[in-house]
Amino acid sequence: MDTKLKNYSHSLATKIIVFLIVIISFAGAITVFLNLGVNIDGDFELVFEDSYFQSRRFINDSAQVTGNLVRLMDYKNEENILNGGTITEEELSRKKEELFSIFREESKNYNPNLTYEENYHVFEEIYAEKIQEMRNELIQEDLNNYKYTLQRLEEIKGVLYYASDGVNEISNTSQKTKEYFQSFPVYFLLEKTRQGIFPEEIKASRYFHWLRYDINSLEPEESMYIAFTDEFLNPRMEKWQRDKDMLINAFYQLTGFILTFLVSFVYLLVIVGRKSFKDEIVHLNFVDKIYTDFNLAMCFALICLWIAIMVEVIFIKDIYEIVFPLTFFIGTLGLILVLSLVKHFKNKTFIKHSLIYKVLYKIISFIRDVYNSGSVGVKAVLLAVGYPLLVAATIFIFPITIGLGVWFAWKKAKEFNIIKEGVEKVKGGDIHHTINLPGEGEFAQLAANINSITDGLSKAVENELKSERLKTELITNVSHDLRTPLTSIITYIDLLKNEQDPQKSAEYLEILEQKAQRLKILTDDLFDAAKASSGNIPLNLDKIDLVSLIKQGLGELDDKVQESQLQFKINNQHEKMYVTADGKLLWRAIENLLSNIFKYALKGSRVYIDIIDLGTEIMLTLKNISAYELNISPEDLMERFVRGDKSRSTQGSGLGLSIAKSLVELQKGKFMIQIDGDLFKVIIKLSK
Repeated sequence: MDTKLKNYSHSLATKIIVFLIVIISFAGAITVFLNLGVNIDGDFELVFEDSYFQSRRFINDSAQVTGNLVRLMDYKNEENILNGGTITEEELSRKKEELFSIFREESKNYNPNLTYEENYHVFEEIYAEKIQEMRNELIQEDLNNYKYTLQRLEEIKGVLYYASDGVNEISNTSQKTKEYFQSFPVYFLLEKTRQGIFPEEIKASRYFHWLRYDINSLEPEESMYIAFTDEFLNPRMEKWQRDKDMLINAFYQLTGFILTFLVSFVYLLVIVGRKSFKDEIVHLNFVDKIYTDFNLAMCFALICLWIAIMVEVIFIKDIYEIVFPLTFFIGTLGLILVLSLVKHFKNKTFIKHSLIYKVLYKIISFIRDVYNSGSVGVKAVLLAVGYPLLVAATIFIFPITIGLGVWFAWKKAKEFNIIKEGVEKVKGGDIHHTINLPGEGEFAQLAANINSITDGLSKAVENELKSERLKTELITNVSHDLRTPLTSIITYIDLLKNEQDPQKSAEYLEILEQKAQRLKILTDDLFDAAKASSGNIPLNLDKIDLVSLIKQGLGELDDKVQESQLQFKINNQHEKMYVTADGKLLWRAIENLLSNIFKYALKGSRVYIDIIDLGTEIMLTLKNISAYELNISPEDLMERFVRGDKSRSTQGSGLGLSIAKSLVELQKGKFMIQIDGDLFKVIIKLSK
């Protein structure tokens, strides 16, 4: 036998050995755990208990005694129950209210014109017998509970008790003194305000609050004496110690089994499907031909089978004889299936090797082929070929099949007519008409496309109307702003011609100079706006410190700041924040915005300038309160020769925002305006 074959055989033998170790350790751990759970009644907290008297078992057993005695003292005696002494007025009233609700909804004797009290009086007269029956049922229920509680108390052997409320007594011993009960190894002398419990370690139990609940429920005149004899204590203490020893031994066994399982299982997961650690190819066998979804279903079925069998055999005394071989057998089958899934996961075929994936892939491929080949044509062919075949196959119900065919054809014809009528309306000039055709078929898609065309046409018409309106407003505003200084110039020239007084002539010349300067500013702004919007401005991008630019610029404009009575608040995240921009053009844009603030901001208000780092961009925000009512949209305010001052009484040209926007966008930035009431906000974003 050659070396390669020897190595392969050795590798296979190793896998088999590790496989058996995994199954044996797994089956052993499960068997030990179930055996432990059955024998100690699931009381795994034994390992944390120091003594029997602090254990959950003792507190639970003693709480059953105290609880039953408390309930019996509440009942007092059988005569009290039969006389209705245990029925509270609240309980009886609640039952009567339930009966009264039925009377109000169903009885003809209920009169909505009467008051609640009057109707309730009628109800008590009519339902007197039922109310008495209901009261008798409550009495019988309490009597049954009283007898059942007595029976449960009598079934607890080895416990002596005496309970009294000062009148009634409950006891299973003729001795009723404290000294008698104190003669036993464990006793409770319980009263509302004083408890004598021996041994004292019972109070240190973390379950003692179960007893404290019954103690706190005692009335001042009630007392309860309980003694636990050796008949009660000895077998329970022996079982507690035996179960604790068993739990500790089982803990060590479980630890060994689990560690062995984890190490061997992880090793098996690593080597499964490979001949060596360096082998990158996953080798599959006949088991791996099972579809992964079938594999998962089989794993789930094996788990359900194991659980179903365990439910039947869990209480058998010799659990080792059944659980271990059964878990070994089912675990072997399950591990083979799991390892097959692991190999498919390593081979990246976990999803692709499932039957669901293959079926869905074929369906999707078929649908895609139908779509790519022209869905309408293919569907027409399928209908032409498939419908006669369907009729032939359902000849016994051919009227229904033909009726369905007629209904389908009528539905499609109706959809076509809806589209046809819609197109006629759009053609007639109703460009706002919408063709309402729900669904996802070809006709529905065609209707949606036509609606998109009409929406686009409507938007185009709206944009054209808006453009015409803005052009008209632009001409009006330009005419108004240019005509005002020109009219003044002409008027003062006429006055100057006839004026003989040198002082008045000098005043006229000064006014003419102001109006001429105003006319020059308007024409310069108009020229700058045209150049900025056309992009015909030299651009020199550089690294600019925006914080320094703002602070330096405000320093240069300090006179205007003082004159405007505005308070500028600058908030910058860092001392230096650089952007890529043309320094001169960027300052020109910011200067226009500051000029806009000086003209239109409310006197004495604050102006906030925020410089924020957005990661890839720096955002500059300028916020101020307008002195004029801003009943205009941000889009309209960006248009040329449009001002926030509708009366156009200020000295602005209405070009500042338009120029600033064009200059910022020329530097690859973003320029936005937001208006919230009288708050005017400009946002500029520039690349870092």
